[in-house]
Amino acid sequence: MRDDKENIIVDKSVKFAIQIIEYIELLTDLKHYVIANQLLKSGTSIGANVREAQNAESKNDFIHKMKIAAKEAEETDYWLYLCQQSKNYPNCSELQVNIQEIIRILSKIISSSKSK
Repeated sequence: MRDDKENIIVDKSVKFAIQIIEYIELLTDLKHYVIANQLLKSGTSIGANVREAQNAESKNDFIHKMKIAAKEAEETDYWLYLCQQSKNYPNCSELQVNIQEIIRILSKIISSSKSK
């Protein structure tokens, strides 16, 4: 991974993955295993795809990996919405704010990369 300067999306996606892992621990304590597994997969996949994009072989490869990260972010947003709407689930409003910010950043990265 390039270390030439701070990379906001890399930092935010890693911090978000850690927050998701901590939220999953709460869900598993409450025996909400199905949602926990889905959220763990999509929520941590965002950062994995963003990191992979940092070593893309081409601009098209970079865009493709960022699009995958964006899809995973949208899926994560869906699972968090379900948690928020369901009774007996821990508060996830901070995670929802964070995922919306990540979605906006990914969208901007994808659109600006396409226009270059």
